[in-house]
Amino acid sequence: MTERIPCIREGCEHMILPATAAKTGGYCMPCKQEMEREAHQRYIEANRRDVNLYEGITDAADVLKIMHAPRTYDPLIRYIPYKYSMEQVYLSLSTEQQLEMKRYAMELIRSEDEDAGKDILLYLVCYHNLPLTAEIPELLEREIVYPAVLFKSASNETRDHLIQQVDNDEENRNHILMMLAYIGDEAVVQQFWQWKQSVPDWASELYVAPDRYTLQAGWELTGDGQRRELFITPSYSLYEAGNSDAEGSESENLDGVPISLLVPSSNHCPWCGSSLISLMNLHVQHPALQSVDWRFPQLDVQTCLVCSSYSVMYMEMDAEGKPIWSKHNVKPDGLDEIDVEEIKADVSGLVRSTLNGSVQRRLFHIASEPRQPFHGSEWAMEPSLSQVGGHPGWVQDADYPACPACTATMKAIGQLDGELIQENGEGVYYMFGCEPCQMTAVSYQQS
Repeated sequence: MTERIPCIREGCEHMILPATAAKTGGYCMPCKQEMEREAHQRYIEANRRDVNLYEGITDAADVLKIMHAPRTYDPLIRYIPYKYSMEQVYLSLSTEQQLEMKRYAMELIRSEDEDAGKDILLYLVCYHNLPLTAEIPELLEREIVYPAVLFKSASNETRDHLIQQVDNDEENRNHILMMLAYIGDEAVVQQFWQWKQSVPDWASELYVAPDRYTLQAGWELTGDGQRRELFITPSYSLYEAGNSDAEGSESENLDGVPISLLVPSSNHCPWCGSSLISLMNLHVQHPALQSVDWRFPQLDVQTCLVCSSYSVMYMEMDAEGKPIWSKHNVKPDGLDEIDVEEIKADVSGLVRSTLNGSVQRRLFHIASEPRQPFHGSEWAMEPSLSQVGGHPGWVQDADYPACPACTATMKAIGQLDGELIQENGEGVYYMFGCEPCQMTAVSYQQS
Protein backbone atom coordinates (compact mmCIF):
# COMPACT_ATOMS: atom_id res chain seq x y z
CA MET A 1 0.00 0.00 0.00
CA THR A 2 1.33 3.44 -0.94
CA GLU A 3 2.34 5.46 2.11
CA ARG A 4 0.37 8.69 2.60
CA ILE A 5 1.85 11.99 3.69
CA PRO A 6 0.24 14.88 5.63
CA CYS A 7 -1.18 17.97 3.92
CA ILE A 8 1.27 20.83 4.45
CA ARG A 9 -1.42 23.40 5.25
CA GLU A 10 -1.29 24.44 8.88
CA GLY A 11 -4.12 22.95 10.89
CA CYS A 12 -5.11 20.37 8.26
CA GLU A 13 -4.95 16.74 9.38
CA HIS A 14 -5.70 15.12 6.02
CA MET A 15 -3.29 12.51 4.67
CA ILE A 16 -2.73 12.46 0.91
CA LEU A 17 -1.04 10.35 -1.71
CA PRO A 18 2.41 11.46 -2.91
CA ALA A 19 0.99 11.76 -6.43
CA THR A 20 -1.63 14.22 -5.17
CA ALA A 21 1.03 16.19 -3.30
CA ALA A 22 3.06 16.43 -6.49
CA LYS A 23 0.10 17.93 -8.35
CA THR A 24 -1.01 20.34 -5.61
CA GLY A 25 2.30 21.39 -4.13
CA GLY A 26 1.75 19.34 -0.99
CA TYR A 27 -1.85 20.28 -0.26
CA CYS A 28 -4.89 18.02 -0.03
CA MET A 29 -7.56 18.70 -2.63
CA PRO A 30 -10.05 20.36 -0.18
CA CYS A 31 -7.32 22.76 0.97
CA LYS A 32 -6.17 23.38 -2.59
CA GLN A 33 -9.70 24.22 -3.71
CA GLU A 34 -10.35 26.42 -0.68
CA MET A 35 -7.12 28.34 -1.31
CA GLU A 36 -8.11 28.85 -4.94
CA ARG A 37 -11.51 30.18 -3.87
CA GLU A 38 -9.87 32.53 -1.38
CA ALA A 39 -7.43 33.76 -4.02
CA HIS A 40 -10.31 34.31 -6.45
CA GLN A 41 -12.24 36.26 -3.82
CA ARG A 42 -9.20 38.43 -3.08
CA TYR A 43 -8.89 39.13 -6.80
CA ILE A 44 -12.56 40.14 -6.98
CA GLU A 45 -12.29 42.42 -3.97
CA ALA A 46 -9.14 44.04 -5.33
CA ASN A 47 -10.55 44.61 -8.81
CA ARG A 48 -14.28 45.10 -8.25
CA ARG A 49 -15.59 48.47 -9.30
CA ASP A 50 -18.76 50.39 -8.50
CA VAL A 51 -21.08 51.14 -11.41
CA ASN A 52 -23.84 53.73 -11.14
CA LEU A 53 -26.25 53.15 -14.01
CA TYR A 54 -28.30 56.14 -12.86
CA GLU A 55 -25.54 58.73 -12.99
CA GLY A 56 -26.83 61.78 -14.83
CA ILE A 57 -30.33 60.26 -15.22
CA THR A 58 -33.04 62.55 -13.86
CA ASP A 59 -36.18 61.48 -15.73
CA ALA A 60 -38.25 59.06 -13.62
CA ALA A 61 -39.33 57.02 -16.65
CA ASP A 62 -35.71 56.55 -17.72
CA VAL A 63 -34.81 55.48 -14.18
CA LEU A 64 -37.55 52.85 -14.22
CA LYS A 65 -36.44 51.51 -17.58
CA ILE A 66 -32.99 50.92 -16.08
CA MET A 67 -34.52 49.28 -13.01
CA HIS A 68 -36.51 46.86 -15.17
CA ALA A 69 -33.64 46.07 -17.55
CA PRO A 70 -32.04 42.62 -17.05
CA ARG A 71 -28.46 42.57 -15.79
CA THR A 72 -25.82 39.97 -16.50
CA TYR A 73 -24.07 38.95 -13.30
CA ASP A 74 -20.45 40.05 -13.16
CA PRO A 75 -18.58 39.52 -9.88
CA LEU A 76 -16.28 42.42 -10.75
CA ILE A 77 -19.17 44.91 -10.87
CA ARG A 78 -21.07 46.23 -7.86
CA TYR A 79 -24.14 48.14 -8.99
CA ILE A 80 -25.01 51.18 -6.89
CA PRO A 81 -28.74 51.12 -6.06
CA TYR A 82 -30.89 54.10 -6.92
CA LYS A 83 -31.56 56.54 -4.09
CA TYR A 84 -35.31 55.79 -4.15
CA SER A 85 -37.20 52.51 -4.28
CA MET A 86 -38.99 51.38 -7.42
CA GLU A 87 -42.30 52.01 -5.67
CA GLN A 88 -41.40 55.61 -4.92
CA VAL A 89 -40.18 56.26 -8.45
CA TYR A 90 -43.44 54.91 -9.86
CA LEU A 91 -45.42 57.17 -7.55
CA SER A 92 -43.47 60.19 -8.79
CA LEU A 93 -44.47 59.65 -12.44
CA SER A 94 -46.36 62.44 -14.16
CA THR A 95 -49.32 61.62 -16.38
CA GLU A 96 -47.11 61.88 -19.46
CA GLN A 97 -44.49 59.60 -17.93
CA GLN A 98 -47.13 57.03 -17.02
CA LEU A 99 -48.24 56.91 -20.65
CA GLU A 100 -44.62 56.64 -21.76
CA MET A 101 -44.09 53.66 -19.45
CA LYS A 102 -47.26 52.05 -20.76
CA ARG A 103 -45.98 52.37 -24.33
CA TYR A 104 -42.62 50.98 -23.25
CA ALA A 105 -44.30 48.01 -21.55
CA MET A 106 -46.18 47.14 -24.72
CA GLU A 107 -42.95 47.40 -26.73
CA LEU A 108 -41.34 44.90 -24.36
CA ILE A 109 -44.30 42.54 -24.72
CA ARG A 110 -44.10 42.75 -28.51
CA SER A 111 -40.37 42.02 -28.36
CA GLU A 112 -41.03 38.80 -26.40
CA ASP A 113 -40.05 40.25 -23.01
CA GLU A 114 -43.52 39.51 -21.72
CA ASP A 115 -42.69 39.28 -18.01
CA ALA A 116 -41.04 42.71 -17.79
CA GLY A 117 -43.85 44.28 -19.80
CA LYS A 118 -46.54 42.77 -17.57
CA ASP A 119 -44.68 43.91 -14.45
CA ILE A 120 -44.64 47.51 -15.67
CA LEU A 121 -48.34 47.42 -16.54
CA LEU A 122 -49.10 45.96 -13.12
CA TYR A 123 -47.28 48.78 -11.33
CA LEU A 124 -49.10 51.38 -13.43
CA VAL A 125 -52.52 49.84 -12.78
CA CYS A 126 -52.03 49.31 -9.04
CA TYR A 127 -50.13 52.50 -8.20
CA HIS A 128 -51.89 54.91 -10.59
CA ASN A 129 -55.10 53.14 -11.62
CA LEU A 130 -54.00 53.69 -15.22
CA PRO A 131 -56.60 52.25 -17.63
CA LEU A 132 -55.46 49.69 -20.21
CA THR A 133 -58.68 49.74 -22.22
CA ALA A 134 -56.91 50.14 -25.58
CA GLU A 135 -54.18 47.62 -24.76
CA ILE A 136 -56.32 44.79 -23.36
CA PRO A 137 -57.41 43.37 -26.77
CA GLU A 138 -53.76 42.99 -27.77
CA LEU A 139 -52.91 41.36 -24.45
CA LEU A 140 -55.68 38.83 -25.00
CA GLU A 141 -54.58 38.26 -28.59
CA ARG A 142 -51.12 37.43 -27.25
CA GLU A 143 -52.75 35.03 -24.76
CA ILE A 144 -51.76 37.13 -21.77
CA VAL A 145 -54.47 36.40 -19.22
CA TYR A 146 -52.75 37.10 -15.90
CA PRO A 147 -52.63 39.08 -13.57
CA ALA A 148 -56.38 39.54 -13.73
CA VAL A 149 -56.28 43.06 -12.24
CA LEU A 150 -54.78 44.29 -15.53
CA PHE A 151 -58.15 43.74 -17.19
CA LYS A 152 -60.39 45.71 -14.82
CA SER A 153 -60.65 48.61 -17.30
CA ALA A 154 -61.76 46.42 -20.23
CA SER A 155 -64.24 47.90 -22.69
CA ASN A 156 -67.84 46.72 -22.90
CA GLU A 157 -67.00 44.94 -26.14
CA THR A 158 -64.13 43.04 -24.53
CA ARG A 159 -66.28 42.26 -21.50
CA ASP A 160 -69.01 40.76 -23.68
CA HIS A 161 -66.43 38.74 -25.60
CA LEU A 162 -65.05 37.31 -22.35
CA ILE A 163 -68.52 36.39 -21.12
CA GLN A 164 -69.11 34.47 -24.35
CA GLN A 165 -65.65 32.89 -24.18
CA VAL A 166 -66.21 31.38 -20.72
CA ASP A 167 -68.46 28.66 -22.10
CA ASN A 168 -65.96 27.32 -24.62
CA ASP A 169 -62.45 28.16 -23.38
CA GLU A 170 -61.80 25.40 -20.87
CA GLU A 171 -58.06 26.10 -20.74
CA ASN A 172 -58.44 29.76 -19.74
CA ARG A 173 -61.81 29.62 -17.98
CA ASN A 174 -60.29 30.18 -14.54
CA HIS A 175 -58.44 33.30 -15.71
CA ILE A 176 -61.46 34.63 -17.62
CA LEU A 177 -63.66 34.39 -14.54
CA MET A 178 -61.01 36.30 -12.59
CA MET A 179 -60.87 38.99 -15.29
CA LEU A 180 -64.62 39.36 -15.27
CA ALA A 181 -64.61 39.65 -11.49
CA TYR A 182 -62.17 42.56 -11.71
CA ILE A 183 -64.23 44.23 -14.45
CA GLY A 184 -67.16 43.90 -12.07
CA ASP A 185 -69.62 46.26 -13.79
CA GLU A 186 -73.40 45.85 -13.80
CA ALA A 187 -73.38 43.42 -16.73
CA VAL A 188 -70.77 41.25 -15.01
CA VAL A 189 -72.68 41.31 -11.73
CA GLN A 190 -75.82 40.17 -13.54
CA GLN A 191 -73.87 37.40 -15.28
CA PHE A 192 -72.40 36.06 -12.04
CA TRP A 193 -75.88 36.21 -10.52
CA GLN A 194 -77.24 34.14 -13.42
CA TRP A 195 -74.48 31.58 -12.93
CA LYS A 196 -75.37 31.39 -9.25
CA GLN A 197 -79.09 30.95 -9.97
CA SER A 198 -78.53 28.46 -12.77
CA VAL A 199 -75.19 26.71 -12.37
CA PRO A 200 -73.56 26.08 -15.79
CA ASP A 201 -72.36 22.61 -16.72
CA TRP A 202 -68.71 23.67 -16.77
CA ALA A 203 -68.88 24.78 -13.12
CA SER A 204 -68.24 21.18 -12.04
CA GLU A 205 -64.72 21.51 -13.47
CA LEU A 206 -63.88 24.44 -11.16
CA TYR A 207 -62.51 24.23 -7.64
CA VAL A 208 -65.08 26.77 -6.40
CA ALA A 209 -68.47 27.97 -7.61
CA PRO A 210 -68.34 30.69 -10.32
CA ASP A 211 -69.74 33.39 -8.02
CA ARG A 212 -66.87 32.81 -5.54
CA TYR A 213 -64.41 34.28 -8.04
CA THR A 214 -65.69 37.73 -7.15
CA LEU A 215 -63.92 37.47 -3.79
CA GLN A 216 -60.54 37.72 -5.51
CA ALA A 217 -61.59 41.12 -6.87
CA GLY A 218 -62.88 42.29 -3.49
CA TRP A 219 -66.66 42.00 -3.79
CA GLU A 220 -69.49 39.50 -3.45
CA LEU A 221 -73.08 39.00 -4.53
CA THR A 222 -75.79 39.87 -2.06
CA GLY A 223 -78.86 37.72 -1.53
CA ASP A 224 -80.73 39.70 -4.18
CA GLY A 225 -77.93 39.71 -6.76
CA GLN A 226 -76.34 43.10 -6.04
CA ARG A 227 -72.65 43.88 -5.71
CA ARG A 228 -71.32 44.32 -2.16
CA GLU A 229 -67.81 45.67 -1.62
CA LEU A 230 -65.57 43.68 0.71
CA PHE A 231 -62.90 46.26 1.48
CA ILE A 232 -63.19 49.84 2.66
CA THR A 233 -61.88 52.90 0.86
CA PRO A 234 -59.97 55.17 0.76
CA SER A 235 -56.61 53.52 1.46
CA TYR A 236 -53.85 55.04 3.61
CA SER A 237 -50.40 53.53 4.04
CA LEU A 238 -48.91 52.79 7.47
CA TYR A 239 -45.21 52.90 8.33
CA GLU A 240 -42.78 53.21 11.21
CA ALA A 241 -41.67 56.77 11.98
CA GLY A 242 -37.93 57.24 11.81
CA ASN A 243 -37.48 54.19 9.58
CA SER A 244 -35.66 55.55 6.54
CA ASP A 245 -36.39 52.43 4.50
CA ALA A 246 -40.12 52.70 5.13
CA GLU A 247 -40.21 56.42 4.51
CA GLY A 248 -38.39 55.90 1.24
CA SER A 249 -41.13 53.64 -0.07
CA GLU A 250 -43.83 56.25 -0.59
CA SER A 251 -43.42 59.98 -0.95
CA GLU A 252 -46.56 60.82 0.99
CA ASN A 253 -45.17 59.06 4.06
CA LEU A 254 -43.07 62.11 4.84
CA ASP A 255 -46.26 64.01 5.69
CA GLY A 256 -47.81 61.31 7.87
CA VAL A 257 -49.37 61.74 11.30
CA PRO A 258 -49.03 59.48 14.37
CA ILE A 259 -51.21 56.40 14.72
CA SER A 260 -51.45 53.80 17.46
CA LEU A 261 -50.18 50.45 16.16
CA LEU A 262 -48.89 47.29 17.84
CA VAL A 263 -49.62 48.32 21.44
CA PRO A 264 -49.69 45.46 23.98
CA SER A 265 -52.94 45.13 25.91
CA SER A 266 -53.35 44.37 29.59
CA ASN A 267 -55.44 41.36 28.57
CA HIS A 268 -53.98 37.98 27.69
CA CYS A 269 -54.86 35.27 25.21
CA PRO A 270 -56.86 32.50 26.93
CA TRP A 271 -55.22 29.94 24.65
CA CYS A 272 -51.49 30.66 24.89
CA GLY A 273 -51.16 33.32 27.60
CA SER A 274 -49.54 35.92 25.33
CA SER A 275 -50.48 39.56 25.73
CA LEU A 276 -53.17 40.59 23.28
CA ILE A 277 -51.89 43.20 20.84
CA SER A 278 -53.79 46.19 19.47
CA LEU A 279 -52.82 45.97 15.81
CA MET A 280 -54.48 49.31 15.11
CA ASN A 281 -56.41 51.86 17.16
CA LEU A 282 -57.78 54.67 15.00
CA HIS A 283 -60.40 57.36 15.62
CA VAL A 284 -63.50 56.70 13.54
CA GLN A 285 -63.49 60.27 12.23
CA HIS A 286 -60.26 59.63 10.34
CA PRO A 287 -60.94 59.81 6.57
CA ALA A 288 -59.76 56.20 6.19
CA LEU A 289 -62.82 55.07 8.17
CA GLN A 290 -65.36 57.40 6.57
CA SER A 291 -67.27 54.46 5.09
CA VAL A 292 -67.24 52.40 8.31
CA ASP A 293 -70.34 52.44 10.50
CA TRP A 294 -68.75 52.10 13.95
CA ARG A 295 -70.70 53.10 17.04
CA PHE A 296 -67.69 53.93 19.21
CA PRO A 297 -65.12 56.76 18.98
CA GLN A 298 -62.18 54.40 18.35
CA LEU A 299 -61.82 51.34 16.15
CA ASP A 300 -59.45 49.13 18.13
CA VAL A 301 -58.47 45.85 16.43
CA GLN A 302 -56.89 43.47 18.93
CA THR A 303 -55.61 39.95 18.50
CA CYS A 304 -53.08 37.39 19.68
CA LEU A 305 -50.19 37.47 17.24
CA VAL A 306 -49.42 33.85 18.03
CA CYS A 307 -52.82 32.21 17.79
CA SER A 308 -54.21 34.31 14.94
CA SER A 309 -51.42 32.80 12.84
CA TYR A 310 -53.30 29.49 13.10
CA SER A 311 -56.95 30.52 13.18
CA VAL A 312 -59.19 33.52 12.59
CA MET A 313 -59.51 35.39 15.90
CA TYR A 314 -62.64 37.40 16.72
CA MET A 315 -63.15 40.24 19.18
CA GLU A 316 -66.42 41.72 20.39
CA MET A 317 -66.88 45.22 21.85
CA ASP A 318 -68.01 45.93 25.40
CA ALA A 319 -70.36 48.78 26.32
CA GLU A 320 -67.48 51.28 26.06
CA GLY A 321 -66.20 50.01 22.72
CA LYS A 322 -63.21 48.16 24.16
CA PRO A 323 -62.31 44.80 22.56
CA ILE A 324 -63.09 41.65 24.53
CA TRP A 325 -62.44 38.01 23.71
CA SER A 326 -65.29 36.61 21.62
CA LYS A 327 -67.20 33.56 22.74
CA HIS A 328 -67.19 32.51 19.09
CA ASN A 329 -63.43 31.86 18.99
CA VAL A 330 -62.64 28.20 18.35
CA LYS A 331 -59.25 26.92 19.42
CA PRO A 332 -57.52 25.28 16.44
CA ASP A 333 -56.57 21.63 16.63
CA GLY A 334 -52.94 21.01 17.48
CA LEU A 335 -52.31 24.39 19.11
CA ASP A 336 -51.43 22.70 22.41
CA GLU A 337 -48.60 20.86 20.66
CA ILE A 338 -46.93 24.07 19.45
CA ASP A 339 -43.95 25.55 21.30
CA VAL A 340 -45.71 28.79 22.18
CA GLU A 341 -42.78 30.15 24.18
CA GLU A 342 -40.55 30.05 21.10
CA ILE A 343 -43.18 31.81 18.99
CA LYS A 344 -43.69 34.43 21.69
CA ALA A 345 -40.05 35.40 21.37
CA ASP A 346 -40.43 35.64 17.61
CA VAL A 347 -43.25 38.18 17.83
CA SER A 348 -41.96 40.22 20.75
CA GLY A 349 -40.23 42.89 18.66
CA LEU A 350 -42.71 45.62 19.53
CA VAL A 351 -40.15 47.84 21.24
CA ARG A 352 -36.83 49.22 20.08
CA SER A 353 -33.67 49.38 22.19
CA THR A 354 -31.53 52.52 22.24
CA LEU A 355 -27.74 52.70 22.41
CA ASN A 356 -27.76 53.21 26.18
CA GLY A 357 -29.79 50.05 26.69
CA SER A 358 -33.10 51.73 27.45
CA VAL A 359 -36.30 50.67 25.70
CA GLN A 360 -38.67 53.01 23.92
CA ARG A 361 -42.02 52.48 22.28
CA ARG A 362 -41.89 52.30 18.50
CA LEU A 363 -43.74 55.12 16.75
CA PHE A 364 -45.89 54.69 13.67
CA HIS A 365 -47.50 57.07 11.19
CA ILE A 366 -50.44 56.95 8.82
CA ALA A 367 -50.00 58.80 5.54
CA SER A 368 -51.72 62.17 5.22
CA GLU A 369 -52.92 61.49 1.69
CA PRO A 370 -54.77 58.42 0.39
CA ARG A 371 -53.37 56.12 -2.25
CA GLN A 372 -55.00 54.01 -4.95
CA PRO A 373 -57.28 51.27 -3.56
CA PHE A 374 -55.31 48.52 -5.35
CA HIS A 375 -51.89 49.86 -4.34
CA GLY A 376 -51.18 47.07 -1.87
CA SER A 377 -53.21 44.36 -3.59
CA GLU A 378 -50.42 42.50 -5.38
CA TRP A 379 -48.24 41.00 -2.66
CA ALA A 380 -45.64 39.68 -5.12
CA MET A 381 -44.91 43.25 -6.30
CA GLU A 382 -43.41 43.95 -2.86
CA PRO A 383 -45.31 47.21 -2.35
CA SER A 384 -45.63 48.88 1.05
CA LEU A 385 -48.30 46.47 2.27
CA SER A 386 -49.32 47.93 5.63
CA GLN A 387 -52.45 50.00 5.18
CA VAL A 388 -55.87 51.04 6.41
CA GLY A 389 -58.44 50.51 3.67
CA GLY A 390 -57.75 49.26 0.19
CA HIS A 391 -57.87 45.87 -1.49
CA PRO A 392 -56.05 43.25 0.62
CA GLY A 393 -52.70 41.98 -0.59
CA TRP A 394 -53.49 38.29 -0.32
CA VAL A 395 -50.42 36.09 0.01
CA GLN A 396 -52.64 33.11 -0.82
CA ASP A 397 -56.24 33.06 -2.09
CA ALA A 398 -58.77 35.66 -0.93
CA ASP A 399 -60.18 34.53 2.42
CA TYR A 400 -62.69 36.92 3.96
CA PRO A 401 -63.99 35.46 7.25
CA ALA A 402 -67.69 35.15 7.96
CA CYS A 403 -69.00 36.96 11.02
CA PRO A 404 -69.73 34.21 13.58
CA ALA A 405 -72.71 36.17 14.92
CA CYS A 406 -74.62 36.98 11.72
CA THR A 407 -72.75 34.87 9.08
CA ALA A 408 -72.22 37.90 6.81
CA THR A 409 -68.86 38.22 5.07
CA MET A 410 -66.70 40.63 7.07
CA LYS A 411 -65.14 43.62 5.31
CA ALA A 412 -61.38 44.10 5.13
CA ILE A 413 -60.39 47.26 7.01
CA GLY A 414 -56.61 47.03 6.88
CA GLN A 415 -53.49 44.89 6.95
CA LEU A 416 -50.04 44.87 8.56
CA ASP A 417 -46.93 43.50 6.91
CA GLY A 418 -45.05 41.01 9.10
CA GLU A 419 -41.89 43.06 8.55
CA LEU A 420 -43.55 46.01 10.27
CA ILE A 421 -44.17 43.87 13.34
CA GLN A 422 -40.65 42.51 13.67
CA GLU A 423 -37.36 42.51 11.83
CA ASN A 424 -37.35 39.86 9.10
CA GLY A 425 -41.00 39.15 9.87
CA GLU A 426 -43.00 37.16 7.37
CA GLY A 427 -46.56 37.10 6.11
CA VAL A 428 -49.42 39.56 6.49
CA TYR A 429 -52.00 40.09 9.25
CA TYR A 430 -55.42 41.02 7.86
CA MET A 431 -58.01 43.03 9.82
CA PHE A 432 -61.77 42.75 9.27
CA GLY A 433 -64.92 44.23 10.73
CA CYS A 434 -68.63 43.43 10.88
CA GLU A 435 -70.48 46.72 11.30
CA PRO A 436 -73.93 45.38 12.30
CA CYS A 437 -72.40 43.15 15.00
CA GLN A 438 -69.56 45.55 15.94
CA MET A 439 -67.03 42.73 15.82
CA THR A 440 -63.48 42.58 14.48
CA ALA A 441 -61.45 39.66 13.20
CA VAL A 442 -57.80 39.04 12.37
CA SER A 443 -56.35 36.37 10.09
CA TYR A 444 -52.87 35.65 8.80
CA GLN A 445 -51.28 34.34 5.61
CA GLN A 446 -47.71 33.63 4.60
CA SER A 447 -46.01 32.07 1.61
